[in-house]
Amino acid sequence: MSFISSIPYAAERIFAAAVYCSDGRIGDHVDDFLHHGLNLPRYDRVAVPGGPVALSGRFQAFWDARGVEEQLRFLAQVHDVKTVVLIAHSPCAYYLKRLAIPPERLDAEQRDDLRKATGTVQRLVPVAKVQCYRAHIVDNQMHFDAV
Repeated sequence: MSFISSIPYAAERIFAAAVYCSDGRIGDHVDDFLHHGLNLPRYDRVAVPGGPVALSGRFQAFWDARGVEEQLRFLAQVHDVKTVVLIAHSPCAYYLKRLAIPPERLDAEQRDDLRKATGTVQRLVPVAKVQCYRAHIVDNQMHFDAV
């Protein structure tokens, strides 16, 4: 099989990266938010289960963190990343199942993890501006709120 995309290739860099959960149900929403909400028409993607939690220093995410840190460090070096956007979302199976966080604690835990992940990003990419958001569903629509 062969396929040719109708989207023209754009070579200019935007100098931004986003770290978010790999949950396929939110990918289009994240693209929409980053493209239209933050005016980032293109960005480097680091999509992993749980997203920014891998950068929070949680013991349970230790092995996941190594790969995410390496990916982010590499992208920062070769693509001159100046902005890193961290997005947590609710509901998130990584938190609810893997970390066994009760649903009523999810918002507080994600906010705390975003704060900790910000410190990790600033250590890995000292020149980067870090923006944190939490996405959640209201009336079947995905809302993105600054944290």
